[in-house]
Amino acid sequence: MKNLILVATMAISTVGFAQNKEKKEVPTVVNEAFQKEYPNTKVDWNIEKDSFEAEFKMNGKNASADYDKAGHKLAIEIAIKETEMPAKALAYIATTYPNKKIKETAKITDDKNVVTYEAEVKIDGKDMDLIFDVSGKFLKLLKG
Repeated sequence: MKNLILVATMAISTVGFAQNKEKKEVPTVVNEAFQKEYPNTKVDWNIEKDSFEAEFKMNGKNASADYDKAGHKLAIEIAIKETEMPAKALAYIATTYPNKKIKETAKITDDKNVVTYEAEVKIDGKDMDLIFDVSGKFLKLLKG
């Protein structure tokens, strides 16, 4: 019986170790790129399928920056007040999704300096992101 418990414990430990070993780390080049642009900034990293997301505070606002594995910043997203959204975007949401409350809003700037705005709204029980251009024109709907 003791041997069975010992073997079971070792098997569980081995599986746990293997899972930790497979956990991806943020590449040094990515972390260095972030620190170069945002020195002395506390960051929490999320590892996504093809990118690394840095979550941090910038000027007191929630922000996130996405980097590829080579350390190239793909985009930065900064939380904004709903009133900072383009008026046309707010009108679109009010008309298209009446009685839906906007949960979060953000301004996104990609690596080509293209600015878009994002509004998170719960639609059919799911968080969805509505994406707008700088003039407030609706571009697309994404799962949140």
